[in-house]
Amino acid sequence: MTQPSMTPFEELVDIMAKLRSEGGCPWDREQTHQTLRPYLIEEAYEVLDALDNGEDGDFRDELGDLLLQVVFHAQIAAEERRFDIHDVARAINDKLVRRHPHVFGDTRADTADEVLTNWEKIKREEKGEEGPGSVLDGLPAGMPALLRAYRIQEKVARVNFDWDEITAVLEKVREETVELRKALEQADRANIEEEMGDLLFALVNLSRHLNVPPEDALRRSNDKFIRRFRYIEAALELKGESLERATFEELDTLWDEAKQRESDGDAG
Repeated sequence: MTQPSMTPFEELVDIMAKLRSEGGCPWDREQTHQTLRPYLIEEAYEVLDALDNGEDGDFRDELGDLLLQVVFHAQIAAEERRFDIHDVARAINDKLVRRHPHVFGDTRADTADEVLTNWEKIKREEKGEEGPGSVLDGLPAGMPALLRAYRIQEKVARVNFDWDEITAVLEKVREETVELRKALEQADRANIEEEMGDLLFALVNLSRHLNVPPEDALRRSNDKFIRRFRYIEAALELKGESLERATFEELDTLWDEAKQRESDGDAG
C-alpha cells in the first residue's frame, strides 16, 4: 500500500519494488536486464508513434511506459546492490549541470551550435583520464544504422568536418550514384553493397543539411507506402480479384489512383 504523501514518481518506484518483492508478480520477478531489452526499445518506438499521432493522452501514457522501463532496470540494479533510481537521477543531474556551464557557470554560449560544441568538448574532457578518445565515442553499435549515420555526421560537423554549401552535398550524392552504377555494371556484389552504403550515407548527410531527420522522413514514407498499398489490396478485393494474379500494370494503375485520392484529399 502506497503512502498518501508520496509523489506520483515515488509511488511508481514503490509499486515497482512491490512487484519485484517476494509476494509480488511472478512475471516481474523473473525479469532481468537482458529479458527487458526488447521492451525498452519497443516502448521508445511507441513514444515516437504517439508523438507523431499528436494525441496528448497517448503521448503521456507512452512516456509513462518508457519511464517504467527505467524504473524497472534501476530496481533490478538496486536489488543487486549496484545502484538505485536515486543514483540514476543524481548522475543525470550532475551531468546536466556539468555540461551546461553557460547556465550554471560563467561560460558563454549564445547559440545552439555553441552549446553543442561545448557539450562535445566537455564530454571529451570527462573521458580524458581514459585517454584522448574520439569525437565519435559513445555512439551505440546497436543504434539503427540510419540514425547512427545521422549522429556521426552531426558529431563531426561540430569540429568543422562538413561542407558549407548544399550544392557540395548534392554533388556527393550524384558522385555516389555514379559509383554505384559502375559497381552494378561490374556485377561485383561486395562492391555493390559498399557503394549502396556510401550512397545511403550521402543521402543521410543531405537530409541533415536540409534539417530533415532521415529516420522521421523514412518512417513517413514507409507509412505512406503502406497506406497506398492497402488501398490497392482493398480495391482488388472489391473487384473480386486476386493480388497475386494482378499484373504490374494493374497494380501501378491502382497505385496512381491511391496517390490521386490522397492529393484530392489534401486539396480538399
